[in-house]
Amino acid sequence: MAGWNAHDIPDRSGRVAVVTGANSGLGYVTARELARKGARVVLACRSEARGAAARERMVAEVPGARVELRLLDLGDLGSVREFAAAFPYDRLDLLVNNAGVMALPYGTTADGFETQFGVNHLGHFALTGLLLPALLGTPGARVVTVSSPVHAMANIDIDDLNSERRYRRWIAYARSKTANLLFTHELARRLAAQGSEVVAAAAHPGYADTNLQAVGPRMSGRRAGEWFMRIGNRVFAQSAEAGALPTLYAATAPDVRPDSFTGPSFVGWRGAPAPSWRAPWTLDDRAGIRLWEASERLTGVTCYPVLRTS
Repeated sequence: MAGWNAHDIPDRSGRVAVVTGANSGLGYVTARELARKGARVVLACRSEARGAAARERMVAEVPGARVELRLLDLGDLGSVREFAAAFPYDRLDLLVNNAGVMALPYGTTADGFETQFGVNHLGHFALTGLLLPALLGTPGARVVTVSSPVHAMANIDIDDLNSERRYRRWIAYARSKTANLLFTHELARRLAAQGSEVVAAAAHPGYADTNLQAVGPRMSGRRAGEWFMRIGNRVFAQSAEAGALPTLYAATAPDVRPDSFTGPSFVGWRGAPAPSWRAPWTLDDRAGIRLWEASERLTGVTCYPVLRTS
């Protein structure tokens, strides 16, 4: 793993990948590097205009790249269902649950869920479940879900998943990132119980320079906060190119284990991919089961029957 970089990605020819939030930042780099190695990549994006611009840029950077845009709004379960129903391939080698929002003012999704929990966790839970038949039918398939070291700020509150009692934007974000890790843990556990070879793993970028950090302050009208985040990105963050490496490692390296968590090597902040520390509550079987059951109930996506365990 030492010194691993994008040049070490194995050939992906003949493989199909879906990357959510592929129009910018980590998602863009992830999709581009997979395409560079020969994968057919579906750019799953909320905005048609931004997605089309990203595709055009990607093809310019990687001539011959096989990339296509399909619309997906993770904050709208109807959109998630439409995306999955229209998925045109009978195989899916890789699903990268990358898209996310961070530290937003309180809001709700189209289905009434708190935005960060709804987009970062529930949307990806539903998408993974609906695409699971294609994943299960593809030898060597993987699901990689992008979390954050910020998950360590807070465990989920199973009795208040939508932060209805009290909303604190950073705590809500941390809980959504804990949910990403608990989902990965429980998915890996259920896959193993059924003897499936599909690998469910997680990754995080450390502190990477993307537009994610500035969106929350901008939406809140906190111009000083937006300025502070942009300065912090410029001074302290590693590039999106470097930040995407843990995701790419989890998605392609041959030695990736189920339920592993990969991040940057230097104190989880920057550097080459390495095993990452995670809070002990993200490995709690009982919490994983309870979150899973709540997620099925909230999304109505119960198409994981072959993965059910007692």
